[in-house]
Amino acid sequence: MLRWVQSGISAVTGLAEPAYGREAIHPVTDGLENKKTFSTLTADDLKWLHPDTTNVETQTFYFTCFETGYMGFAQIIHSTVIGLYTTAQQTFKIFHKDTPDDYVWTSTKLEDFRIEGTNFYAKNLKVELSEDGNSLHFESNASDEVSIDLTINKTVQGVKFGKDGTTYYGDDINEPWGLMRHVFWPRCNVNGVIKLEEKEILLEEEEEVKDNNKNDDDVDGDKKSEQQDQIEIEKKIEKKDPIIRPINGISMFVMALQGMKPHHAAASWNFMNFISPKHSVVVMDFTTPKSYDRTNVSVGIVTDESNIISCTIDNKINHLESKIDSVGWPVPHKIEFILKGFLNTNTLEEDIENGKATKVETIVKGDLGNLSERVDVMAEIPTFVKNFVNGVVGTKPYIYQFCNKLHLSSHGDGLETVEEDGVAYCEVTFISDISD
Repeated sequence: MLRWVQSGISAVTGLAEPAYGREAIHPVTDGLENKKTFSTLTADDLKWLHPDTTNVETQTFYFTCFETGYMGFAQIIHSTVIGLYTTAQQTFKIFHKDTPDDYVWTSTKLEDFRIEGTNFYAKNLKVELSEDGNSLHFESNASDEVSIDLTINKTVQGVKFGKDGTTYYGDDINEPWGLMRHVFWPRCNVNGVIKLEEKEILLEEEEEVKDNNKNDDDVDGDKKSEQQDQIEIEKKIEKKDPIIRPINGISMFVMALQGMKPHHAAASWNFMNFISPKHSVVVMDFTTPKSYDRTNVSVGIVTDESNIISCTIDNKINHLESKIDSVGWPVPHKIEFILKGFLNTNTLEEDIENGKATKVETIVKGDLGNLSERVDVMAEIPTFVKNFVNGVVGTKPYIYQFCNKLHLSSHGDGLETVEEDGVAYCEVTFISDISD
């Protein structure tokens, strides 16, 4: 999410939006109460949209390896500013689940990039959807620091909420001035290799040279005196072998499009990718700024190893034991995700409308003891822009990235209660204050 938020704020005008109100936002969840909330993704849904207006579009591949304990993500970011300036970036992060603050992070500007439908290409990089639409291959040697070769295979159907997975901003939904889109492959198998290139290390060895036994006839007197007791530095280059990380585990894939400035679209975000041996839970949740009446838009997906259990729009995220940190945000030390929906298996839409569908509640909760990173979104933005945005707009964006063991509990009428531990990558993002 860093580059996503950062790209938009770097082009900020510095003006806060007026109070448009609730009628100027059309959440993807509107009209889905007591209805089937989602449909299955097709290959067309995975095509890059790359609109001409200002936008940031991403594909993110999250991976979790239970055997080795390594987790992370690989991401492609395609952004356009005012339809005139287009860039592409690859970002990558890997860490061990027990020590998430010890990570490798790379960000690489891509060259000669192009989009072909569902596929993305750049110099030394390709991301391709298979012909059958069931797998994606991410292969990249674009960075000097990391080589990526990952294939994810869908084990659960892809998901889009509502008609097209999109929340629209504007007085007229047919002519919106902004949008936010997410579509998901909530659980996949992932196989491949990550190669981390060790940087060359410069070793310096000091060698003292003393020439007291040579006479002045050997060299000129002036040169002789300069060479006496000279310290010579011998420089040696040692290149370490790359670190190979086999990747064999579970993945989640999400494609996103933000078609407006991020600080206008949302004041805060909550994201979770929970993985256990038998279940996955994905939550994408944001709350708009006051200009859109602090509207909450929240979608959640609960799966087992091969099926959607529930796709939810009635979600509550509780930040617990929050403490104000050094930059002024109330950072949670515990978290609880509560997802309420209907059992997807063998459930007809009329059953939901008639109140006959089985209700399912899933809770994922636990301590947030392992903070991987507190990301200052403004860090790479020029100081004058940073001060301007902070002072005029009231924007102070930070992303808190956590990796922790959380506990899943899921139950429903007539269903066996599921209790399972797993590992969750969570992001809690604060952009602007929405309190009174």
